[in-house]
Amino acid sequence: MSATVRTILGEKGRNVITVGPTVSVADAARVLYHNKIGAVVVVGMENRIVGIFTERDLATAIGKHGSEAMDLPVSKLMTANVFRCTEDTTVNQLMEMMSSKRFRHVPVENAGKLIGIVSIGDVVKQRIREVELEAEHIKAYIAG
Repeated sequence: MSATVRTILGEKGRNVITVGPTVSVADAARVLYHNKIGAVVVVGMENRIVGIFTERDLATAIGKHGSEAMDLPVSKLMTANVFRCTEDTTVNQLMEMMSSKRFRHVPVENAGKLIGIVSIGDVVKQRIREVELEAEHIKAYIAG
């Protein structure tokens, strides 16, 4: 049985770096840089997700608007249609979602509120742990 997002959040923690929708692209880029992350969740009232701003969104903004993009609010350039998951989403379901939708970061919600974020790196680490555990069980079974 595949582990769930709850397992991943239990390992990595539930801290999520967020910005408001009026933050400039330049400020959002600084947040990405200083926190060594690839995405920030854009939240509105009551910590509700209104979008996500990623490195890909930053590159697209600069390619489309040039240096003027840096002064625009992230709400103008973020991905507004954010795919989310819950703590009960399995790693296999998450891998399918990330692969088919081509997302590397998926916010985690509970009752409409942001409670975590999972990256493709988190998913890969969890999957490696599962494969290693399975290999250990097979070795133990063979050894008798």
